Amino acid sequence: MKRKIAVVGTGYVGLVTGVALSEVGHTVTCVDVDEVKIKRMQEGLSPIFEPGLSELMTKNINEGRLSFTSQHQEAFKSADAIYIAVGTPQKEDGTADLCFIESVAENIASHLKSYAVIVTKSTVPVGTNDYIKSFIGTRTDTPFDVVSNPEFLREGSAVQDTFHGDRIVIGADSPIAGDLIEEINKPFGISVFRTDIRSAEMIKYASNAFLATKISFVNEIANLCDKLDANIDDVAKGMGQDQRIGDKFLNAGIGYGGSCFPKDTNALVQIAGNVEHEFTLLKAVIEVNYKQQRLLVDKAREYFGSLRGKTIAMLGLAFKPNTDDMREAASLVLAEELVLAGATVVGYDPIAMENAKKVLPEAVNYADSALGAIHNADAAFIVTEWKEICSLTTEQFKENLKDAVIFDGRNCFNVETMKSANLDYFSIGRPIVKTQKEFA
Repeated sequence: MKRKIAVVGTGYVGLVTGVALSEVGHTVTCVDVDEVKIKRMQEGLSPIFEPGLSELMTKNINEGRLSFTSQHQEAFKSADAIYIAVGTPQKEDGTADLCFIESVAENIASHLKSYAVIVTKSTVPVGTNDYIKSFIGTRTDTPFDVVSNPEFLREGSAVQDTFHGDRIVIGADSPIAGDLIEEINKPFGISVFRTDIRSAEMIKYASNAFLATKISFVNEIANLCDKLDANIDDVAKGMGQDQRIGDKFLNAGIGYGGSCFPKDTNALVQIAGNVEHEFTLLKAVIEVNYKQQRLLVDKAREYFGSLRGKTIAMLGLAFKPNTDDMREAASLVLAEELVLAGATVVGYDPIAMENAKKVLPEAVNYADSALGAIHNADAAFIVTEWKEICSLTTEQFKENLKDAVIFDGRNCFNVETMKSANLDYFSIGRPIVKTQKEFA
């Protein structure tokens, strides 16, 4: 059965969720308080870069299943389900800020006129859905239920993940509400896992924290490989062939970033602290990532002796490929460290340049292409593994770089190729290629 659905919030989670639900046949109205943003989306213009999203937006707008409004009352009228998909940004103490959640709950209480299931897509601390239920329930007599339906989307492949996910988690204390949300999601053809609300909330945090732990672990192994002359590529491949471990998230690099892992790991530490549980392991994961994001500067400083007066090309600025998201990107840390060290920084990213200019230090310069960034630079930092950047040839590096030295934070290039090209090449956890000069 096709349902009428409202989605509050049009960021990565809300917009992708709304578009996907309309694509499988439901009638969806997305709500946002930003009038300018709404107008652009009504014209089929996506406010975020996400492969495949704009095309699906336009298609479903034209077919009458997807609309956008700033009026909550309009969106909630006769809605079978209201999805909460607003941000829960991190406060200074690491806890999740629920002010946007409360604002949505207030609007639901004010405008809900008939039974609906309130579906929380936003990542929220354990117990938040109970709070939402109490908050709304004390402000309206209209019947409703609350369901936790956490998202597991990866930026850059969110559309793909929505239609080909591993599972759909539904946390519901009301079987009727849980059945409705399962019915809404049935067209995706993805297996459903039903549980209670608090367990569903914890599944989201636990999943992200585990993946962050896996990343920090392999990065620590890579750093150890550097000191023991082992090769992290072979180590990770050998580990990944063990089915108990698996080969996902075993790529060594300069740490994780984005809107989820940093925020959710910090929030889970705070959640644990609130019940007097010392989450020692996760604190170590966070500390490892903090150090890892600075690794390329450490390697460059060791190589040059001093970075003062050096020009460093920073290739890739977004926290990962196929997104324009700069939240917790390694480039933020690297740029700041390089500027403080007296280096001139020239940045380039195929998609995230405009967003980068808003958050990187003012001293950073920008190039129109990867080749433009490395031209006459003393060294290149590979920060984001965009295909365009990883496709640069050794000849292009040699022709443009002054010192022909590369610090690869994503292990994009083949070590043996760099050896034969007479380039100095430093990656993460792999053999150093040092053909031109001794360390300073």
